[in-house]
Amino acid sequence: RHGLALEALFQPHVRFFVAWRDGRPVGCAGIAFLDGFAEVKRMYVRPEVRGQGVADALMAHLAAQTVASGRDLLRLETGVHQQAAIGFYRRHGFDGCGAFPPYTAMPPEAVVTSLFMEKRLLPPGAVPA
Repeated sequence: RHGLALEALFQPHVRFFVAWRDGRPVGCAGIAFLDGFAEVKRMYVRPEVRGQGVADALMAHLAAQTVASGRDLLRLETGVHQQAAIGFYRRHGFDGCGAFPPYTAMPPEAVVTSLFMEKRLLPPGAVPA
């Protein structure tokens, strides 16, 4: 909803991944590595392959990239009316949270229909406390 401008995709702290099937793109996901956390900036899966694990694979890749970057917190912003997306994120362990930067600097009316979520990540082999 509060997406990145095209030029922001070429910044060193932003990565964009594409899922391919049979030689064609079927999904994509963007992530921004910020101070102390990473933010999911975009997720999209073509309608004809939804429910086939593409989004799950993209989310797992974003989580792995977050851990590999030395961060253990993955955050996102989505719309309060995006029920399918909210359900997907909850199934992947995300919980609601307060606004985080850069959204905390926006006027309240700019984020009134935003839902903020986050998930703590553990490095491979780590045991939760």
